[in-house]
Amino acid sequence: MRRRITALDGITALLILLLVVQVWILSATLDAFLAGHHDAALPGAITSGVIFAAAIGLYRFAMRIDRAR
Repeated sequence: MRRRITALDGITALLILLLVVQVWILSATLDAFLAGHHDAALPGAITSGVIFAAAIGLYRFAMRIDRAR
């Protein structure tokens, strides 16, 4: 029981970190795009998609840990 709670706490911390990084990348990419650097949009979108996929993976992993009794 204690290991499960510790694992869920770690996953929550990683998800928060991923969310902060994703918002930072989004704001930097949007700022660059609006400044006329249109070549920065695609790498920013790809990176954001990878971070989103990682967050979904962590969420599914957390749900699997939570369901295990």
